[in-house]
Amino acid sequence: MNKPNWYELDVVAHVSSPGLVFYEDRIRHNIDLLISMIDDKSRLRPHVKTHKSVEVTKLLLEAGLQKFKCATIAEAEMLGSCEAPDVLLAYQPVGPNITRFIALQERFPKTSFSCLVDNPETATSMANLAREHKTTIRVYIDLNVGMNRTGIHPDKAFRLYEYITALEGLTLLGFHAYDGHIHDSDYGIRQQKVTEIIHVLHDLSRQIEQRYHQKPTIIAGGTPSFPIYAVATDFECSPGTFALWDNGYQQAFQEQHFLPAAVLVSRVVSLPDEQLICTDLGHKAVSAENELSRRVTFLNAPNLVPVSQSEEHLVLNAGVQHGYKVGDVLYGLPHHVCPTVALYDDVLSVSSERPPEVWKISSRKRKETI
Repeated sequence: MNKPNWYELDVVAHVSSPGLVFYEDRIRHNIDLLISMIDDKSRLRPHVKTHKSVEVTKLLLEAGLQKFKCATIAEAEMLGSCEAPDVLLAYQPVGPNITRFIALQERFPKTSFSCLVDNPETATSMANLAREHKTTIRVYIDLNVGMNRTGIHPDKAFRLYEYITALEGLTLLGFHAYDGHIHDSDYGIRQQKVTEIIHVLHDLSRQIEQRYHQKPTIIAGGTPSFPIYAVATDFECSPGTFALWDNGYQQAFQEQHFLPAAVLVSRVVSLPDEQLICTDLGHKAVSAENELSRRVTFLNAPNLVPVSQSEEHLVLNAGVQHGYKVGDVLYGLPHHVCPTVALYDDVLSVSSERPPEVWKISSRKRKETI
């Protein structure tokens, strides 16, 4: 699993490019490592937005994980189809999505679903629709702990907690705090910033306990902050990228020893001049939100320098007398794996224990059937 050329495929001659490959042995390693990093695996609520697949979800379930987090109703539906026991849609449904969320609950009764809310108006709309459908919606209050994307400021959260508690149709479970703005490579700086959030969350929790004599569940953090919450709190933790890992996180968070488990297969399709080679790894094949030099690193050709990228092509400078030929295979490690996975309908999965399989990325779309 850790051999230098671990990514090379015996079947590569039959693998279409551009293509994405999952390495199941490495995914299993990453799951085991994650569990070893926390005192109680019931505190783990892994985010499925990275892999978006039934098969990886089943690996997590087989490892004894019961709680999950997702970003879309399609991902929640995928989890429901796997009979995942506890699923948080880490999004506030508004408009027709509230009805979709209720339909989700009705479709998959073996799964306990919950979602986020951060204002009284949406909470009221959700409660009204829940009563109309003779059901109850389980919710967490979404807190803005510095990312300034969604959520209510913690100073205002107690009042919203009081409001929601009085609403028939909603069951309030606790708080959700995502700190995606904290991604410092320096662990000490990251720890300091996360510790400040922990103090805020503890203060809010004490207020709730004093008033309602019950301790709210707190779900906090993502992959960069996971090691800190894991040892410093009893919060539920929601890392996601750990399952596949990528070059960006491998470079930034070296204290976390997860293994890259998703690799892009690309081929040289043209030699436009004596120094340049053109591959089939365009915008449609690898996440392109970062600058050109931070989109993909080729494991078997780390010295290639990106020159330009378009929808279907990636041009690289290979230097003079490079020796590349049309048809040569390149194995690329994506810088950001989550949106890269979302570009593929299916992936090739390889394992030391079985022949290669095709796994569907079943929840890459915004909508499946609900």
